[in-house]
Amino acid sequence: MILSPRIRNPLSARIRATESPPIPAARAWAARYDGRAGPPLDLTQAVPGYPPPDALLAKLAEAAGSAACAGYGPIAGDAALREALAGEMSGFYGAAIAPAQVAITAGCNLAFAMVMQVLAAEGDTVLLPAPWYFNHRMALTMQGVRAIPVPTRPEDGFVPDPARIAELLAEHRPRAVVLVTPNNPTGAIYPPATIEEVAALCLRHGAFLVLDETYRDFLPADRSPPHGLFADPDWGDVLVHLYSFSKAYCVPGHRVGAIAAGGDVMAELEKALDTLQICPPRPAQSALAWAIPALATWRDGNRALMADRAETFRGLVGQLPGWRLDAIGTYFAYLRLPDSAPDAIRAAEILAAEKGLMTLPGPFFGPGQDRHLRLAFANAGEHILAQVPARLAAFS
Repeated sequence: MILSPRIRNPLSARIRATESPPIPAARAWAARYDGRAGPPLDLTQAVPGYPPPDALLAKLAEAAGSAACAGYGPIAGDAALREALAGEMSGFYGAAIAPAQVAITAGCNLAFAMVMQVLAAEGDTVLLPAPWYFNHRMALTMQGVRAIPVPTRPEDGFVPDPARIAELLAEHRPRAVVLVTPNNPTGAIYPPATIEEVAALCLRHGAFLVLDETYRDFLPADRSPPHGLFADPDWGDVLVHLYSFSKAYCVPGHRVGAIAAGGDVMAELEKALDTLQICPPRPAQSALAWAIPALATWRDGNRALMADRAETFRGLVGQLPGWRLDAIGTYFAYLRLPDSAPDAIRAAEILAAEKGLMTLPGPFFGPGQDRHLRLAFANAGEHILAQVPARLAAFS
């Protein structure tokens, strides 16, 4: 029998144009590490460096074993969690936020992707300050939406300049401006005046402000509320807010995030919610509805712990000649390589393969980042952080 030549099936051009996931790439370098410098240290991924409390684990186990959580739930999330989060947000921001303005999602990455399904279409543009969170750029590329970089500078603490955003809004007429604060990858905390000025610019130019505050639970106590946007009764005309339960409650594997938005966005968002998630994971929703009020003191303790780790890391890196800590905050340190070191991708490969220190190089976070590495110091206790300077000294 003669078989016809195999025809290669075409794959999606959008997916092929999307960058590969950075963290597996960085860990592949570490697979070559032979242990000569000590145990491998993985500071690539932003995961809590401590477990959930036993009481939360018990609630998760109980809910996972219940028949009530085995069936489908409401598209926008269970009422108990929406009510608990709306109440907590109202207290945190000092403004009334209704449960109907909150939707629960299967993680904050999916929250972003679904919001962008609502706000932008193929060929549209969105402004992303650079360095950016790589999954945001990846989600936009998958949708055929062009990300316009908003360059930020170490001299400004990597805080975007509203004047530059105003210029890009006028030039590109984007569907949205995305801000992540506290920032991933730099750790920078944007001043309230900056956030509010960008929101006003978005309103003036007919764009939405998508504000990702995944790390807000780790803000210094004197930095909350981080902005006054929710105090405006018409905040839903411009603001779409994103939140993640992963870091604050140490449950990244359970994939629970949230969106707060106005009625017009919520009405259209329901289509994306139903299509892409049907409903968020129900056992985790049940446990988190309990956890929001019950674990408030525990969360405050973790905020203090992260602040202590940041200060520890700042002191350790300050001993290294040639290195410069350009930004640090909440979960991340953004380090400038010494002048004598190779570019960031090669440096990260050497550190992983030869020194057992896994970091993420700046180019994974957008253009103009060839001299920076991101280290997720929140992942590690002081005994692990104390080993970092010796590994980085390869380039000192």
